[in-house]
Amino acid sequence: MTQSSETQRLVSVESQTEYSVTSGATETRIFVKFYVEAVRSGMIADLGPERLQTLIVLASYMGADGTCYPTQWQIASSLGTARETAGRRVKALADYRWKGQPLMLRERTRHPDSKKWENTVYKILPISGLRIFDN
Repeated sequence: MTQSSETQRLVSVESQTEYSVTSGATETRIFVKFYVEAVRSGMIADLGPERLQTLIVLASYMGADGTCYPTQWQIASSLGTARETAGRRVKALADYRWKGQPLMLRERTRHPDSKKWENTVYKILPISGLRIFDN
C-alpha cells in the first residue's frame, strides 16, 4: 500500500529508554530516522544543511504532538552556534516552505504583566513528513 505524498513518512523520531539493573539508572535516547523518500522527494536537498540541522535539533525536543519548548540557548548549544546565529537559523526554518507549506511554526508570547518575551513554542507540522514515536 502506497501512502500519499502528503502523509508519507519522510523522517521519524523514536525514543528508547534503557534501565540499568545494577545501578537503577535510566537513560533515554532519541533517534531521528530519515526515509529514502525524504531524499527522493527532494526535501533534503531543498532544505539545505543548516535548515535540516535546525529541524533535527528542534525534533530532538519535540513531544508526541509535535510541540517543543527549547530555549534559544538550548538550540544554540545543540547547534554549536551563538544564540544570535541559532535565532537566525530558526527564523530561516520558520520562513521555509515545502510544497508551499511551512514545516514548523513558532509562537512568541509576551508575559501579560511585564511584557517580557516568554519561551517560544515551536510546532513541527505534518507536512514535514516528520513523525514522532511511530512504530
